Amino acid sequence: MSWSRKSMAAKPDHRIFVDSNVLIPGIYSPKGTPAKILYLHASGRVTIVVSQLILTETVLTLREKKPNAVAALNAFLTNSPPEIVINPSIDQVKKWTEYLHFEDAAIFAAAVSAELEYFVTGDKHFHTDSSLTEKSSLRIVTPAQLIRLLDI
Repeated sequence: MSWSRKSMAAKPDHRIFVDSNVLIPGIYSPKGTPAKILYLHASGRVTIVVSQLILTETVLTLREKKPNAVAALNAFLTNSPPEIVINPSIDQVKKWTEYLHFEDAAIFAAAVSAELEYFVTGDKHFHTDSSLTEKSSLRIVTPAQLIRLLDI
């Protein structure tokens, strides 16, 4: 897989926060919607944003469950690095623990603090609570929904 990010004169139109359950399969499998999102990032059409927590979770999961994909992850991070935002403060996380478990609240708080439009995740519990969308400015979408919404 080639992950060399193309330089573009203009910034991509969309910054998208990507959960590890999208990033991980996008790295180890060249087929499927998660991989398409990573290729859109590599081609400069979108910017993938992750938190430090997402990146750590991705590295640890791939090392443990898909060690053959670690080289692809390294290539992606070297040639097409995502935008990495710092982990949210405890106060930012606590705001979302009314709706989510602490670990998921930390991921969601990072996405909210990144001030972008889309949070792309395959975790169904993010999609089932409409108050998350109502109380944040994020559109919570699956990878397939993102592709349809962006008409790519």
